Amino acid sequence: MTQPLALVLYEKLLPGSQVVNRLQDLNYRVQAIADPRTLTQFAETTQPILVLADLKSSQHDVCAELARLKQHPATRHVPVIAFCADEAWELRAAAEAAEVTLVVNETAILTHLTQFLERALQVE
Repeated sequence: MTQPLALVLYEKLLPGSQVVNRLQDLNYRVQAIADPRTLTQFAETTQPILVLADLKSSQHDVCAELARLKQHPATRHVPVIAFCADEAWELRAAAEAAEVTLVVNETAILTHLTQFLERALQVE
């Protein structure tokens, strides 16, 4: 049986690399992505089961790229779990406007990752 693929978009080493390691512990194949501008094309090509994205980036608008991912016909079905710091209210609002599946606190992502995955992957 093949392992499901998860794409993890992050710039900051913590918690990004920790999310990658935790997903691997949960038997996911993980592909880390550093440049948000490549997310939609990469997701279209690799067909991941989900995307996890750190909303904070010093170089690019991650929320705009997540919106592009959710609007693209080939990738709109992919669940997205976005995470950011508590004080990043503007990023949370932009992520919700981009129609991501879940927006969670970056300090809670590791502790509750299994529950977040279950919730994001629920078939409705």
